Amino acid sequence: MAAPTKAAQSTSTQDLQGATEELRPHQVHAISVAELLILLDTDVHQGLAEEEAERRLARFGRNVLPPPRKLPPWQRFLLQFHNPLIYVLLVAGLVTLLLGEFPDATVIFGVVFVNAVVGFIQESRAEQALEALLQYLQNEATVIRSRLKRRLPAAELVPGDVVLLEPGDKVPADIRLVHTHELRVDESLLTGESVPVLKHAAVIDATSSLADRSNMAFCGTLVTSGRGTGIVVATGGATELGRIHQLVATTEGMDTPLIRKIRSFSRVLTVAILALAGLTFAVGLWRGQPIGEVFLAAVALAVAAIPEGLPAAITVTLALGVSRMARRHAIIRRMPAVEALGSTTVICSDKTGTLTENQMTVSAIWAGTERFEVTGTGYVPEGSIVSEAGAPLLTLPNALIECLRAGVLCNDSRLEKKGNKWTIVGDPTEAALIVAARKAGFDTDGLSQTFLRVGSLPFESQRQFMATMHRTPTGGSVLYVKGAVEKVLELSRTMLDAEGNEIPLDRERVLQAVERLAAEGLRVLAFARRLWPEALHSFEPHQVGGLVFLGLQGMFDPPRAEAASAVRSCLQAGIAVKMVTGDHAVTAAAIARRLLLTGAPDVEPKVVTGAELARCSESDLPQLVDDAHVFARVTPEQKLHLVRALQARRHVVAVTGDGVNDAPALKQADIGVAMGSGTEVAKEAAAMVLTDDNFRSIVAAVEEGRGVFDNLTKFIVWTLPTNLGEGLVLLAALAAGTLLPILPVQVLWINMATAICLGMMLAFEPKERDIMLRPPRDPEAPILTPLLILRMLLVSGIMLGGAFGIFIWEQRMGSSVAEARTAAVNVFVLVELFYLYNCRSLKNSPMSQGLFSNPWVNWGVLIMIVLQIAFTYVPHMQYFFHSAPISLEAWSRAAFIGLLAAVVVELEKGLRRWLGR
Repeated sequence: MAAPTKAAQSTSTQDLQGATEELRPHQVHAISVAELLILLDTDVHQGLAEEEAERRLARFGRNVLPPPRKLPPWQRFLLQFHNPLIYVLLVAGLVTLLLGEFPDATVIFGVVFVNAVVGFIQESRAEQALEALLQYLQNEATVIRSRLKRRLPAAELVPGDVVLLEPGDKVPADIRLVHTHELRVDESLLTGESVPVLKHAAVIDATSSLADRSNMAFCGTLVTSGRGTGIVVATGGATELGRIHQLVATTEGMDTPLIRKIRSFSRVLTVAILALAGLTFAVGLWRGQPIGEVFLAAVALAVAAIPEGLPAAITVTLALGVSRMARRHAIIRRMPAVEALGSTTVICSDKTGTLTENQMTVSAIWAGTERFEVTGTGYVPEGSIVSEAGAPLLTLPNALIECLRAGVLCNDSRLEKKGNKWTIVGDPTEAALIVAARKAGFDTDGLSQTFLRVGSLPFESQRQFMATMHRTPTGGSVLYVKGAVEKVLELSRTMLDAEGNEIPLDRERVLQAVERLAAEGLRVLAFARRLWPEALHSFEPHQVGGLVFLGLQGMFDPPRAEAASAVRSCLQAGIAVKMVTGDHAVTAAAIARRLLLTGAPDVEPKVVTGAELARCSESDLPQLVDDAHVFARVTPEQKLHLVRALQARRHVVAVTGDGVNDAPALKQADIGVAMGSGTEVAKEAAAMVLTDDNFRSIVAAVEEGRGVFDNLTKFIVWTLPTNLGEGLVLLAALAAGTLLPILPVQVLWINMATAICLGMMLAFEPKERDIMLRPPRDPEAPILTPLLILRMLLVSGIMLGGAFGIFIWEQRMGSSVAEARTAAVNVFVLVELFYLYNCRSLKNSPMSQGLFSNPWVNWGVLIMIVLQIAFTYVPHMQYFFHSAPISLEAWSRAAFIGLLAAVVVELEKGLRRWLGR
């Protein structure tokens, strides 16, 4: 094409911007190179002129992702207080200030402030997801400008620039390829494709999916081999990577089930507190009591009803869960995610690198009309080749030896050991062939020296094979060929039998073997050779013909060894596992069968492709997504839609992944789980990171999450009867026209001291044995079930009767009001103390947990007893809390009421177990 004139390169802003609008990423692959060059007014050989590039840079901006819009720090800090529970606590603090109880108000405000600081820090870390994406454009590119080849910062690229791609390059922008030579690009971080994609420059159908646009090189992907030339068609935010950036920026992180339930619980609690306070005020006025006293009584009831220790208990329990998960290789970035895992109903897992090793492995070989299995996975050359029945081979058949030798010699990659880790240099498929030969005992490095290469014909999509010519140790020559089965069969005349003898080519038998391997989800390569008795000094393409067919090697990206058992554990716990990948449907289905995603070997996984998702209506999508096991060839936007569709079906969704393409779905999910070896983008968008990249760690995290929710529920079931009981005692006193059995300052003592010394100890409670045999909790179910509410009402009734009764009894026995109130306070404390052991298991006897399995409970009980003795007998405590010494008989009566409450609760639990409830 002729170079454009200077006038032509001074295209008006409107014309060029119109052209770039026409060249949207979903259309570029469908137009010819000639059309592209005209639309972008550029030239493949000369590139853009420097002046024109500067003008375009001014128009379209730098090739960087747009900075995210952020709230100022002070505003984000204030938003930490935007929570109904926090409002309740702030009211509690204000009330205690009005009552003149400055130390108690300080404690309450301190709890609120600490929670706000922790939330602010965690939120700030989460916002780093977008900043991590920016790093993907901080590299250089080789471009042609004004006929000169130059290295430029990728940020300076503009639409129309001509870019040269070589092995090791990170693609700097979205590029439409115009020339390629065996160009392969690793797109796994963008599409999930586990094998580098062979690129070409031909026009592709406009409706093809992102993973099928093989004439495009996308920003952020990596060139693994070959070379290519292309035209920049999108930069910065207009690239596919930029679209993911926009998805992450516009995707709102989902509240975890715990946050939603606590918010709902807080609203209900607020209404209940206001209703009780209003009822107290109305009863007092009805009885004709002074309005000042009635107001103070209503305030005292509000203080009594607020569970001041709840936020601290939530923070401590979640923090302990974070610590436990860290010991099990799961790093929590946002504390509520600890509990969210416990309520997960669906895990949407990326395939490549998450369920699989992302290391191509030969698993089956067909040679000499026989099939052989290859043990071991990944690039570690450990394993062996056995018969189809699994029997070890005493000697390798000649046909098998030749097939393996062809895989090593017709190969441009190599295997290297760095420290304790095996890595590859080159194409993963070729590396798998080297590993298979190593497992058979081949000295692959020595083999290349013995059979010196004298010529090669690189693989090209048009010819569909690669060929290499070698000198043999006997002085002859041998040509090895590997490639597509159909093409290699077309070039072959004979084949080897098991002993290595040439026999007529049985094409049908070979194709049957291929069909069987492909049905198992294996990628199949065919191998052949041709021998010359003399030493050839050159190699010509026409010599590739009249070949001897050697065999087939089938390979795949194997599931992680621990993934199958992890999936099985998830299914036992009632959690569905769905595979989401950009790979082909057949390959994904084969992995799903190996992992038993359906739960049974005789049940075929239901596979849905990205094209089917695109055709599905919005109303039908949730049902389709719920029923499927595997989603193949999906785009980042579709991953996001999958998560939202599952959430519309009331699922609590965990999403695992490690690539850039996973980031939007990770952020949208109830909990995003990133692999430690994954991209920073994925890790920053996720709520949890697995340091060992082990899917099994997710099961451990689910178990810990369920334990966290159990312990939070136990604390709430333990603490609320006290708040309700205190409120009822005050309300009963007003209704009866008597003195208040407990004062507001004593209420605060009960609430704060018992929460710290007793309730907090439930956070250390070990997990119950059946925790992973239960189905997931209903995401919409409240924290407290009707049965637990009835139990709390029962305990509150015992507190009401016991405290009010002992207050009246002590006065009638001649005790002072201060002594009677002290006895009433001790009733509350001792009922809570005994009831704490009931709450160690909400369904079973506390003995099922073991008396000493949680030593913190026993230490907390001892400390509480010491503090309560000090509350009763230490003069300073008596002055501050208006307490007084009481007799041993009063202690005994209070202890009896506490023991009675524990016995009644255990009888109630036993009755429910007997009734099967």
